[in-house]
Amino acid sequence: MKRWLGKAETALGNHSDRLNAINIFPVADGDTGTNLYLTVRAAARALQDAAAPSDAGQEHTGQPAQLNDVGAVLARAGQAAMEQAKGNSGTLFSVFLCAASEPLAGHTRLTSSLLAAALNRAQIRAWSALSDPVPGTMLSVMEAAGRAAAAVDAGQNGNHSNHALGLVLDAAVEAALEAVVRTEGQLDALQAAHVVDAGGVGMLLILDCLRSAVLGEELNNELLDGLHGYDVQDPHIHTGMPADDGVEVMCTISLSPLDAATLRQRLDELGDSVIMSQVGPSADAEGRYRWRVHVHVPDPVPALDMIRSLGAPADVSVSDLALPRDPSGEVSAEGR
Repeated sequence: MKRWLGKAETALGNHSDRLNAINIFPVADGDTGTNLYLTVRAAARALQDAAAPSDAGQEHTGQPAQLNDVGAVLARAGQAAMEQAKGNSGTLFSVFLCAASEPLAGHTRLTSSLLAAALNRAQIRAWSALSDPVPGTMLSVMEAAGRAAAAVDAGQNGNHSNHALGLVLDAAVEAALEAVVRTEGQLDALQAAHVVDAGGVGMLLILDCLRSAVLGEELNNELLDGLHGYDVQDPHIHTGMPADDGVEVMCTISLSPLDAATLRQRLDELGDSVIMSQVGPSADAEGRYRWRVHVHVPDPVPALDMIRSLGAPADVSVSDLALPRDPSGEVSAEGR
């Protein structure tokens, strides 16, 4: 898991410029590559910090991290990613990571069946976290990978060998690639711009890093060849798109299940791209769960007032959707 997220951090850092260049959905703000990179970096560094057993620390559940438990390790990474998630893509990947850890809890070895279960749980949770999910995004890529993994694993008849695991990983990456290619025809904005979805490509890279880390093989350098909009000479398409008004609001807040449902409904009325996902599996003494909240709204004040009427938000961030755009496509030092 450490090798996977470390590879993904490097790969997304290397590809952030091109991912930003084709980022036009749901808003053309050219930051998907940077957001995914920063979110995966948070996950990877959480595991680096936990390398020594004496530094394992305590989870929010109050239980010590088990560094030889695949699920516990991945949950630690997922929680760090969720706490520091950036943008739509980073938030959805954090949901994916947290959900994937659940079927792996208590296991010290990854098998084809466990991986298939993890990918399936992760894609379902990611779809359900978004109030208005649509195909043609990284959600479609997650779903395709999960379905392919399940189909191949079903044909293994309980074979838990490394060979079976490799077959499942290969199938997941191949299906993810096919899903990325299909994104162009699934969303009008992508079809008009003649590009594939940036978040989908980022998810494909992450899955190939998983395959590479588990099997001890090199990344597939030809994986992205031919994807529309992804050649280095292609323009930064997002710079020619109309600027998006409004802001992105993100925070973490403790809410009862009823208050969480109320908040989602009211945020849906105020804006769009609403993502709400539970952070950690346990409730506090008052029956409240911690939630990570993401929404795009024209004005942050009504949204923040609504959130504060239900609880005390932490880690609040408000970012303009119409970000300054650099035609050269340079990513900030932090984004690299």
